[in-house]
Amino acid sequence: MIPRRRHLAAARRRLTARAVPLRSWLMQRLFLPLRSGRAARLLYAAVLDGQTVNLHAELPRSARLPENAGLVIQRGRRRYESPARVYEERDGRLLMDATVLLGAEAGGVPLSDGRWRIALTTRSGRRSARIPLLLVEPPQPYGGPTMPMAVSPVSGRRHRLGRTVTGNLRVVTSRARPSAEVMNVDLSHTGLVVDFRVVGTGADEPWAEFTATGRRIRQPLSELGDGIWRVVTPLEEMTPRRRAAEHWDVAFCSAGGRPMRLGRRLHDVRNPQRVFAMSQAGVAPRGQTPLLVHPRYTPAGNFRVTCSRMPEAGRRLS
Repeated sequence: MIPRRRHLAAARRRLTARAVPLRSWLMQRLFLPLRSGRAARLLYAAVLDGQTVNLHAELPRSARLPENAGLVIQRGRRRYESPARVYEERDGRLLMDATVLLGAEAGGVPLSDGRWRIALTTRSGRRSARIPLLLVEPPQPYGGPTMPMAVSPVSGRRHRLGRTVTGNLRVVTSRARPSAEVMNVDLSHTGLVVDFRVVGTGADEPWAEFTATGRRIRQPLSELGDGIWRVVTPLEEMTPRRRAAEHWDVAFCSAGGRPMRLGRRLHDVRNPQRVFAMSQAGVAPRGQTPLLVHPRYTPAGNFRVTCSRMPEAGRRLS
């Protein structure tokens, strides 16, 4: 059954790869020339911070400066409205600016999973018009230490801009992928405490699991509210058995669910290991040999704790 699904998924990817150039050709050669006089052309369109849609468009020459303007976000019979600003430039062009916050968790438009069309509506007196928004070029990724925020930092939901075969703008929303996101790391000379929140899934009788090569430690959690949990790192059980350092990964576990490694993924930095770097400290677990403890993130954003014996303690033991 699984090989068949993989075969079907590969076939879909091949069909999509072939359809993209054809759709682009149809849009550029056929639909855009036909619709240029009736649609607004987007000059800028992007989802910033993972949940805020920013739009800047030029209205068609046939349009007149309206008294009121707004966006309509629609999927089937479900419809939401959001303010927009239409103004006239010195050269006579009519431009539109709009910002839309998405996601009920963030206090924005409560979009459910699926494809939502976005159009501009204008009103002057009793006259109203609905103007499509044409996305000629999809948003392009950029370089630098940050990258476009792919997910909402509040809910973990994904919002991306796309277009129909005729070029109409739409936003595609999908549910959050289950993850355990580190919120705070408190390292002192007495221990290490990690607060994290779980998004995209529930938590039934949860616990934390610390794993290193050949070792596994189960640790209870404390619930802090609003989906946030706290785990006290069991450093007294994490002393390296040899002189070499040991690297511990931490996972959130619950009854009937798959373990999820703690990490930081709801961000826009390209190198979480460098940007979210943390200092190491000497810790003295009760009744145990002092340790050097270094909490950190891997290049993939996973949370990891490296424990090594204090050099002085190692010389005394030898």
